[in-house]
Amino acid sequence: MKTNRLSETIFAALNSQLTKEAHAAQIYLSLGTWADDKGYEGISNFLFRHANEERNHMMKFLEYILDRGAKPVIEPIPGPIEDPQNVQNCFNKVFEQEVENTTAIYKIVKLSLVEEDWATWNFLQWFVKEQIEEETLSLKLLDKIKIAGGEKATDEALQTLDKELEHTSDDLPSATNATQANP
Repeated sequence: MKTNRLSETIFAALNSQLTKEAHAAQIYLSLGTWADDKGYEGISNFLFRHANEERNHMMKFLEYILDRGAKPVIEPIPGPIEDPQNVQNCFNKVFEQEVENTTAIYKIVKLSLVEEDWATWNFLQWFVKEQIEEETLSLKLLDKIKIAGGEKATDEALQTLDKELEHTSDDLPSATNATQANP
């Protein structure tokens, strides 16, 4: 008996997104490692927390594929990106990664609409909302860095931002406990 309720194209797109989420986690891990090496403990904590969130997103895609009766294919994760040159470049990379992720999710939303796969369309709405939040957060951080002086920010200004991110991440709900019903 056939239990897979995903078309081949929807399955391929969802499985590809699963890998993209794993790669996003690797990107955040590599940026967090860079920040920690530079002495930015607050920034690294923020980035490591987002790596965990991206792994959680990967698991949501994996579980959805399984729930729809298909078997996910675990693919190799691309290597991490190059180290940034400075804090502004670091958060430019964060923003670029989030925009790329949003674009990929929107393509799957469009595909689910065309194929009238309403279960997948509904599943993806959580990610649409999440990407709005992620892009907004990235832009706000870039604004703060620009105000601090951008690439020419002083050590004092970057230390203030570092401390702020250290406390901000503690105020945010943990992604580890997030579920589709309770994001």
